[in-house]
Amino acid sequence: MDDAELQAWIEQVSLASFGRPFVHRARFNRRLTSTGGRYFMKSHDIEISWLQWETYGREETEKIIKHELCHYHLHLLKRGYKHRDPDFKTLLARVGGSRYCQSLPQARPKQAYKYKLVCADCRTEYLRKRKVDVRKYACGKCRGKLKSYPLDFTKPS
Repeated sequence: MDDAELQAWIEQVSLASFGRPFVHRARFNRRLTSTGGRYFMKSHDIEISWLQWETYGREETEKIIKHELCHYHLHLLKRGYKHRDPDFKTLLARVGGSRYCQSLPQARPKQAYKYKLVCADCRTEYLRKRKVDVRKYACGKCRGKLKSYPLDFTKPS
């Protein structure tokens, strides 16, 4: 699916679900990873996550489109378009949009801790993923000096 097909699809969903036309621009954004889509209040454009479309398909993407169209139509009608507004919640439930999009599978595995910082006075331990210059920091509990120790870890293959 390309941007022109997405534009036509959003226009069709807008008329069918809301009874109002979508007259602005819709496009895919390949960089959206933590959100399913977004609505721009100044230009009234809508962006949809390409990764959501690719991963979950037409049904989930249509729910995201309905969510963004709720923002769009309520904003143009000068009604409550924010997530917390009752107008938004009731319209979203009426048209069958989703409140949240599904999480995308993680591209990178979670990074393991590489360093352990230990307070010389109270023995409090802190785990860190990056190396820390212990001369610049002190213990959060007692303000004592910290000592850094590398942790043994194996890289995932």
